[in-house]
Amino acid sequence: MSAAIKNRRKFRGGFTLTEAVVAAALLLVAMVPILKALTQANLNSVIIERRTQSLCLAQGKLNDIEARSIYNFDAVSSQSNEVLIGSYLCNTAIGGSGYLKTVTISVGMDVNNNGILNSDEIEVVLQSQIAKRQPVD
Repeated sequence: MSAAIKNRRKFRGGFTLTEAVVAAALLLVAMVPILKALTQANLNSVIIERRTQSLCLAQGKLNDIEARSIYNFDAVSSQSNEVLIGSYLCNTAIGGSGYLKTVTISVGMDVNNNGILNSDEIEVVLQSQIAKRQPVD
């Protein structure tokens, strides 16, 4: 026989069963932390999205209160569990008297769908002060 044929017989193309099992086990060991990291990243993404939506809604509500206070400062009042969009709820607390009021807005998603914004569901709290405009003489 020639040398090329002898070398071809020595070369085995393929994997043994043991090599395939070891490779699969290594792949499995490597995949578990990767899948855990992807799951955690997805969860964090959902939390960030909810907080961002709550912040936008709270800012919109604050802008609405400020705009209404220009025309009727004394009519601005507190509200509880106001539905904003979907299952996002808003609590508005108005404090102070005279020419200056403190506005506190709490927004979050009603996770348990009971129509009440509980303290553990609040994502964002904004606080601001609004002043009564004086009429121009």
